[in-house]
Amino acid sequence: MKEEPPELRTYLTRLKEKGQLVEVTEEVSTKFEVASLEKALDGHKALIVKPKEGRFKIVANVLISRDRFAEAVGRSRASFEGFLLSSMEKASKPRTVDQGAFHHEEHSAGARVLPIVHHYEKDSGPFITASMVVARNMETKSQNLSFHRLLKLDDLHFAVRMVEGRHLHRAYTLAKESGRDLPVAVVVGAHPAVEMAASYQAPYGFDELTLANALLGGRLEVVEVDGGLFVPAHSEIVMVGVIRKEKLARERMVEMLGNYDIEREQPVMELHRVYSRREALYRDILPGGREHRMLMSYPVEVKLNKAVKDVVPSTRRVVLTEGGCNWLHAVIQINKRLEGEPKNALLAAFAAHPSLKMATVVDDDIDPGDPLQVEYALATRFQASRGLMVIRRAKGSSLDPSADQEALLTDKVGMDATMTLRKPKERFEIAVIPNYEETVRRFLRGRT
Repeated sequence: MKEEPPELRTYLTRLKEKGQLVEVTEEVSTKFEVASLEKALDGHKALIVKPKEGRFKIVANVLISRDRFAEAVGRSRASFEGFLLSSMEKASKPRTVDQGAFHHEEHSAGARVLPIVHHYEKDSGPFITASMVVARNMETKSQNLSFHRLLKLDDLHFAVRMVEGRHLHRAYTLAKESGRDLPVAVVVGAHPAVEMAASYQAPYGFDELTLANALLGGRLEVVEVDGGLFVPAHSEIVMVGVIRKEKLARERMVEMLGNYDIEREQPVMELHRVYSRREALYRDILPGGREHRMLMSYPVEVKLNKAVKDVVPSTRRVVLTEGGCNWLHAVIQINKRLEGEPKNALLAAFAAHPSLKMATVVDDDIDPGDPLQVEYALATRFQASRGLMVIRRAKGSSLDPSADQEALLTDKVGMDATMTLRKPKERFEIAVIPNYEETVRRFLRGRT
């Protein structure tokens, strides 16, 4: 039996079979209405809508949980984090084929065929938010794949949001300094493993498509497009063009924290070609929504777990919390053996994830993903005089509106909410009723 190719639509079929996909057949406007439906299902179910504008159906809310990340690559939640890290070590070049599924049709109308969504009231305009940009670095000669939102300026031009110093920005700067435009390809809609790879903060010069290939067990196929760039062969939509060396435009939209970013002047992409599959699916990500946060944060959370465990081996789990937008706050669960371990864990976390603003260390009887349990630990085990760490004016997130966003400086807080070893452990023991769950099942099944 022939194995199914790794593509977005195959995974959507699996979600539909599990009842985790909602399809809206009525026509929905790309201006605010699509975003409203995405937000209503945020964190719950995937969504397919038929837009009034553009030619293709819109797909959203795909990678909204840690479980979705794992199941998309055939792993259990428990094994996924180790699998992701080992896949970095096993990264391998995908197989090149002559023709891509997206070569079914080339569109002469530029971006007019795309159902680009206007998400929020004060956005600069409609943005492509699930756009994975492929570019080659003149210095390393390697290809880079990363997410960058694209503001539609007209049918042939987009403002490209780049974070200064990151890999695409470095490739753009090198091209600009040599007096050249930067050739790029933009993938909109691919297998979730490709999206995971694009969101992974890999070392400089690393080709993220090799990570996607490892996540897919060596099944990824790529095809060459203009500019000598390689894109997944089973992409839904591929846009080809250049980032102009001297053209800039201003843009502003909602960031992962759910608030508006400051207005920024960004480089402009000039669109040359648009390719699509038959009945292509246009991928959208709700800015500030669960999927946006998970794509940015979960790969970072995986690396953060390893970094803290390398310093404090008794670390059980590190969670970037929902209330901290899965980015600014973390809870670290350890099996404490020495009084100094919580402080070492805090320092390791702040070093590994510079955007981290607050971190709390708890014992292994506290669920780090449960905010009520974490607050309980703070209430009963934390003393500010010995367990509070304040780091002033350290490097922080450019997204935090309370920080110095231009200098990237913020204050950081660490809290040791573990049981002190200077008192008997029994003083902190959480009371347990013997055979509680079994008793409840026997007498209250169906009654609560």
